[in-house]
Amino acid sequence: MNIPLVDLKAQYESIKEEINAAIHRVLQSGQFILGPNVQTFEEEMAAYCGTRFAIGVASCTDALHLALLACGIEPGNEVITTPFTFIATAEAIANCGAIPVFVDIEPRTYNIEPAQIESRISSKTKAIIPVHLYGQPVAMDPIMELGKKHNLKVIEDCAQALGAEYKGRKVGSLGNAGCLSFFPAKNLGAYGDGGMVITNDPKIAETVDILRKHGAKAGYYHLIPGFNSRLDTLQASILRVKLKHLDRWNELRRSRALLYNQLLSQIDSVEPPYVEEHNKHSCNYYTICMKDSRLDRSEIRKQLESRGIQTAVYYPLSLHLQEVYKPLGYKQGDFPQSERAQQQVLSLPMYPELGDQQIEEVVGEIKRFLYG
Repeated sequence: MNIPLVDLKAQYESIKEEINAAIHRVLQSGQFILGPNVQTFEEEMAAYCGTRFAIGVASCTDALHLALLACGIEPGNEVITTPFTFIATAEAIANCGAIPVFVDIEPRTYNIEPAQIESRISSKTKAIIPVHLYGQPVAMDPIMELGKKHNLKVIEDCAQALGAEYKGRKVGSLGNAGCLSFFPAKNLGAYGDGGMVITNDPKIAETVDILRKHGAKAGYYHLIPGFNSRLDTLQASILRVKLKHLDRWNELRRSRALLYNQLLSQIDSVEPPYVEEHNKHSCNYYTICMKDSRLDRSEIRKQLESRGIQTAVYYPLSLHLQEVYKPLGYKQGDFPQSERAQQQVLSLPMYPELGDQQIEEVVGEIKRFLYG
């Protein structure tokens, strides 16, 4: 049985007519850059996320970068974030000329540990970027309290968490700004790249809008150095179709996760994803923990791959140990929970169309590897 990590073809087939009609309308309109579909999609996304504003950009990396700039981050500033995330989080900080400052993660959620943040705040600290990893919302209350106490901006990295909720509120609506990814494999994926900044702050919204259009408020009148980072109309039209299905797809993801949890509960050496009681997980990735350090993750992956089952490791090397961040002076052992996670996590197939039989096959192969 062939079981991909994510099946974008299955999703397309389920909404094929809607998608094709939307693309055809854009082709007929001849408007491909920041057309009416983009503005309408921005309005729909703001309403969905519970924010006043949404600004479409070229990628989530750009969303993070432009949000940081709009929040006033300058060269030499420090921005606190997690070492256990995709590099774009720290990359955006570095691209502002600022310095990423890492804080270790919670062992169960893999998210930044709020209790450790305050000790890393200095006079140079200007912002915090919590990452809602795998779709699990970060404990935002203590982070927002720290932001208020120390006058820090809080920019949520929601790349893997669109539709997830923290205490009844959509992620991205809690901080000063939230950054979304429309990379194809995300819960709401485009057929190319794309991203978005959401915010309740009109100044941040206006600045991001200016930055994405070469620093111009109106055509050919440039106020500040900017970028070319615009969500194109074709992607917006596709995303508008998909947005109508997002909540149903996320519920299907959660139901798939529950079945995984039930089957994996029979395996002592494997720990299913933990979900905080007050959180609604988006289940962008279904990531297990190999609790027994004697287990060879690479061998488990080979076994599953031989049976046509795809897996992934998000992420195999924490950012503080990456070559690019050696100048920051971190070393092995600085963030033990992050370093433990990089050795033990494994992401299994997860998508709304994943069938019961496929999940049973995945778990069955894991059992066969462990018990023969």
